[in-house]
Amino acid sequence: MYRGLPTVRGPISDALLQTGLLLDFAVRTAAAAFRSVRRARFSWTEFLQQAWFLAAVTTLPALLVTIPLGVVVALNVGSLAGQLGAQGYGGAVVAFVIVGQAAPLICALMISGVGGSAMCSDLGARKIREEVDALEVMALPVIERLVVPRVVAAAVVNALLACIVLLVGIATTFLFQVWVLGDAPGAFLRTLTQFSRVPDFVVALLKAAVFAVLTALVSCFKGLTAKGGPGGVGTAVNEAVVISFILVFVANTVITELYPVLVPAKGEY
Repeated sequence: MYRGLPTVRGPISDALLQTGLLLDFAVRTAAAAFRSVRRARFSWTEFLQQAWFLAAVTTLPALLVTIPLGVVVALNVGSLAGQLGAQGYGGAVVAFVIVGQAAPLICALMISGVGGSAMCSDLGARKIREEVDALEVMALPVIERLVVPRVVAAAVVNALLACIVLLVGIATTFLFQVWVLGDAPGAFLRTLTQFSRVPDFVVALLKAAVFAVLTALVSCFKGLTAKGGPGGVGTAVNEAVVISFILVFVANTVITELYPVLVPAKGEY
């Protein structure tokens, strides 16, 4: 895979080459996914194994990040709202912060830092052990057998994880503001429903799925192009995590800016 590439010197040239190869890899993965569905040969066994693994390694860390985040949001909102005399707007802040930004980004960080690194190291180890080359020699489609199930599993698991993070984040903020800060539960729920809509939750899940696809593509690409032994695999994992984070924040900015244009805001202060 990607043999016979010219030697490129310089960080800018190398970055441009890596970007082109990654785009080519993404197009080939999309084509392989279409072929696997059209020919009914999607690897369900690999998909279920990867989905279970990703769910197992990302769920608990995501919850451990979400719970203190909900407490911090509630505490800061309660303090600021008390100073401004707007104690009833805690639900609106939750709608903007947790639903709009925090939940998808928490899932993205989990799938990139935990799931993506494991995915890259697994494929990188197979690459340096020449298992990937053996599959190519046997004329087995590597991208269709190894990459597509991982990308689909990452998207499905991250979307489901976003549902759990949203539920826990909203519940934590609500309970802390009501039980600890003494705010009225009715006011919290009223502003939450006033400033959040079903499309907001749908976009949060869409963000999580998009972030997972980007992370899985980068991780698989870096894993399958790893070279230089175990040290090369470690370098590939580090590069995959960094690139995934960058792409996630770029995608988050684009989706966040486009969403208000496509779906006008609801609610009045």
